Amino acid sequence: MIRLALADDQLLFRRGMAMLLSDMAGAQVVLECANGEELLTSLKSTSVDIVLLDLEMPVMDGMETMRRLRLKFPAVKVIVLSSHDEEKFIAHLMELGANGYMLKSAEPDEIDTAIRSVAESGYYFSDAVSKVMLHTLVKKKQVKPTFHSIDPLSERELEVLRGICQELTTAEIAQRIFVSPRTVEFHRNNLLLKTGARNAAGLVVYAMTQGLYTP
Repeated sequence: MIRLALADDQLLFRRGMAMLLSDMAGAQVVLECANGEELLTSLKSTSVDIVLLDLEMPVMDGMETMRRLRLKFPAVKVIVLSSHDEEKFIAHLMELGANGYMLKSAEPDEIDTAIRSVAESGYYFSDAVSKVMLHTLVKKKQVKPTFHSIDPLSERELEVLRGICQELTTAEIAQRIFVSPRTVEFHRNNLLLKTGARNAAGLVVYAMTQGLYTP
């Protein structure tokens, strides 16, 4: 069971999202909060796997909440739900370690996909965000990533990296390259260690800046 928390100050949106997610098999909303401070307090006594986090909230907004979540609850995954598609928001939240970024206008099926993807493989960035936006950011040099000086990636690591860039799940990558999901996770962890990237979005940036992947 995927345990979910909703943090959004708009009650109608929060309740509507909770009703939508109640129909999602294998998931349950166990926590609803109106701001980041309330969320952080509640997480001390309620265990969750994924937080669906709004950016614009009173008392403590989504940006500050993300920072504190990474310090106090590093195992909790975060999907940002926002009405903003500006590059500055997306880039900054990826830097803070968001596991996913979705627009509030997303279709229910995409929300379902995002939650399952984050639960299984630790990340979800839609085409509109992870490919177009990241590519634009790198081209405009608004993101200036620094990576370790590394040995050449193995062919298996390159295959896993391209799968991550294409937003395949761990199981889908494993099926594509004929290895076990555990082996995919092993290569993914090696990629993080080798490149110095902090998350999947960082690996996508690395792949594009090194000419290993083009959206």
